Amino acid sequence: MDLTYIMFTKHLEGLDVPGIIDALQSVGVQGADLCVRDGYPVNPGNITTALPEAAKRFADQGLSIPLVTAPGDFNRPDIDYAEAYYAAMGEAGVGHVKLGYWHWEPEKGYWEQLDEVRGFMQGFQALSAKHGVKTVVHNHSGKSMGLNSCAAMNIVKDCDPQHVGIFADPGHLSLCGEPIEMALDIVKEYLSLLAFKDLIRQRPLGSTKQGTPSGGVMRLGQGFGDWPALVETLEHLDFNGPVSFHSEYSGETVETVIDLARIDVRFFDALRAKE
Repeated sequence: MDLTYIMFTKHLEGLDVPGIIDALQSVGVQGADLCVRDGYPVNPGNITTALPEAAKRFADQGLSIPLVTAPGDFNRPDIDYAEAYYAAMGEAGVGHVKLGYWHWEPEKGYWEQLDEVRGFMQGFQALSAKHGVKTVVHNHSGKSMGLNSCAAMNIVKDCDPQHVGIFADPGHLSLCGEPIEMALDIVKEYLSLLAFKDLIRQRPLGSTKQGTPSGGVMRLGQGFGDWPALVETLEHLDFNGPVSFHSEYSGETVETVIDLARIDVRFFDALRAKE
């Protein structure tokens, strides 16, 4: 099992590219799951030039950008900047792009909406084939159309795994997914990357009403994730690829996020050492 550790830069908001590089080196990862959204140093408005420049700066420091995380509404291949977005990733040597999300719309119905989403995936697959960047679907709890492994496979199963993959998230799977061993077996043909976060089920802050619990992000090992089983399963599958430490500790300072990411990396390293 050969893993590439990367860190999601969403909660490094406010740092410029050199600052992000310093943060990643401090955490002890090998690269970035780069958040390319409005408000970040690389964003949809400047991606054509800023992403290749950032990739060069990363490479000069011995780091890489295996994954770009797109805006949450980047879920259609006909969005006005989609072609430029993929072209810039291809030029920069980015291997994967995480799409945004489709949320179940009861007025459409699940199966009708799934057909629509599958149509979008054919368009994304064409962009991936053209620019050499694999499109990945992230399993996300709640009313996401790809909330677990079975649902995510419904989205991608007609796609070529050379161009389309699954970004498996054990934290979200712990809330509404299959047991982790089963979850990864279901998607193994498409398994491209993993997102590392730990979650607990909780009601929305201040709410006393019944409803779908939301996920509260915890440090690795303090939520519902079965991390020993995850490590064992990755070993069994002989998974080789990037794993993204999400470190989505909202409300914390950037310095604290960096500190907590270091702890998450040490936690996972200790688990691997036991195998």
